Amino acid sequence: MYMRPPTANDRPPSGGGGGAAAGAGAAAGDDDFAFYCSYLQDADAAAASATSTLALAVDDPNPNPSAAGMTNGRRRKQRGAEDAGAAGEGEEEAKKDGKKRSIAKLLTSLAALEAEEHADRAGAADASRRELALLESNADTRSQATMDYYAKMESSFDATAESEAAARSKRSRLAASAATAAVVAGEEAAASAAASPSASASPTRAAGQGQGGHHQRRLWVKDRSRAWWDRCNSADYPEEEFRRAFRMGRGTFDMICDALGSSVAKEDTMLRAAIPVRQRVAVCVWRLATGEPLRLVSKRFGLGISTCHKLVLEVCAAIKSVLMPRFLQWPDADAAARFKEGFERASGVPGVIGAMYTTHIPIIAPKISVAAYFNRRHTERNQKTSYSITLQGVVGPDGAFTDVCIGWPGSMPDDQVLEKSMLHQRAAAGMMHDSWLVAGASYPLMDWVLVPYTHPNLTWTQHAFNEKVAELRRVAVEAFARLKARWACLQKRTEVKLQDLPVVLGACCVLHNICEIRGEEVDPAIRCELVDDETTPENPVRSETASRARDNIAHNLLHRGLGGNTFF
Repeated sequence: MYMRPPTANDRPPSGGGGGAAAGAGAAAGDDDFAFYCSYLQDADAAAASATSTLALAVDDPNPNPSAAGMTNGRRRKQRGAEDAGAAGEGEEEAKKDGKKRSIAKLLTSLAALEAEEHADRAGAADASRRELALLESNADTRSQATMDYYAKMESSFDATAESEAAARSKRSRLAASAATAAVVAGEEAAASAAASPSASASPTRAAGQGQGGHHQRRLWVKDRSRAWWDRCNSADYPEEEFRRAFRMGRGTFDMICDALGSSVAKEDTMLRAAIPVRQRVAVCVWRLATGEPLRLVSKRFGLGISTCHKLVLEVCAAIKSVLMPRFLQWPDADAAARFKEGFERASGVPGVIGAMYTTHIPIIAPKISVAAYFNRRHTERNQKTSYSITLQGVVGPDGAFTDVCIGWPGSMPDDQVLEKSMLHQRAAAGMMHDSWLVAGASYPLMDWVLVPYTHPNLTWTQHAFNEKVAELRRVAVEAFARLKARWACLQKRTEVKLQDLPVVLGACCVLHNICEIRGEEVDPAIRCELVDDETTPENPVRSETASRARDNIAHNLLHRGLGGNTFF
């Protein structure tokens, strides 16, 4: 007979969830074992019932009456069938015994596994408790060590603070004593000078020469020679030598000193005499003109390296705040009319108020955003890693700057620098109406930017227009060349920090304008040639109106006989 094997639904519920203790697992194993034992007992009872039923059927004394009339052959067949049934029942009994033994072995294995799992869980719990206790002990030890270290540090800091306070008090007492002694010595010297002026004239003059006529220093400083600056500052120093050193004449230099006097002047103190205004301005101008490192500037002027660096930044900031509004500004209506007339008289192109150009200033690799300042074009050309910032400028017909945009990373193309400049915002506000800025092929054609034709197979008219645009653009190129020639610091990587460079470059542009306005010539021996590469904008034509206006200008230039003829 067929008996349904036990399923999951038949099993008794095993006690305990995921968080039950180890004892719950043992109880569950005992329940399972009881369940399988009851199942085997039921199977044995069913087999015994079947066997007894079969025996009764064989030994029945009242057989079926119809069986009496059977033939002997049929009886033999019936007995054979009965024997076969008995054999089958024996085989079924053997199979049941085998199943019982298999189930018994399975139950034994399950009990062993349950016991092993219980032992493993108990061992894991013990290991976890030991590990937790070890971690807590280590944490306590580290906390105690940290607290001891902090206590030692605080005591050390307290001792250091006390020693520094004692040292400061001692220094202040010494300084006060030195100042008192100096005052007494000065009074005695003044009294002796009044008593014998001829005898004291020489020492007093020596002290005045050493400090530019000021009182003697009260604070010790390193003794440096100022012979070179004293010679340049003297009235009999040759004008050509002065111009070669400072890129400008003495009159222009004096004008700059007078304009910056109130901004850069310092007062004398009891400890030292202030550096004169002329020397302050000279340090800045000579540093910008030569681009020499600060250690050479210090040697030339007899000042400390940090003092020279501070003077350069202070004077550049004063130039930007005081002189830039006077000498670098966008032209007003009258000046714009003069610029348009001057450009049209020189080239025949109407409405031009300036020429635009962008150059790159080399810098030391910055510590942040290095990839933004990487100049790929200069690196590929020079086979040397190059980093730079951009300097965009608009130049009038006199070669002076009317607008500058300084400081954008060197990886940006010229058209993106233009989009981020104040000039672009000024044009967007409508301040460039009926005016053109002439630029190169690196810039897009817009309603206020006039650029040459760049597509292939140009006509004669377009060739003539490109030559006129090149003549106008040459004004800006030559102005930038003179700018870099005058101020050699723009040709090499400087020691100035990246955040201070816009102030320094703005000061260079203002000093360039002053020299241009006052007619200061550039020595041909120091002329500089620009090596900036032109880029191609993604959208070279951004205004159909400007495209038609450019075609009309080109047509008028050729038919009025103002077009170039070098392409013939």
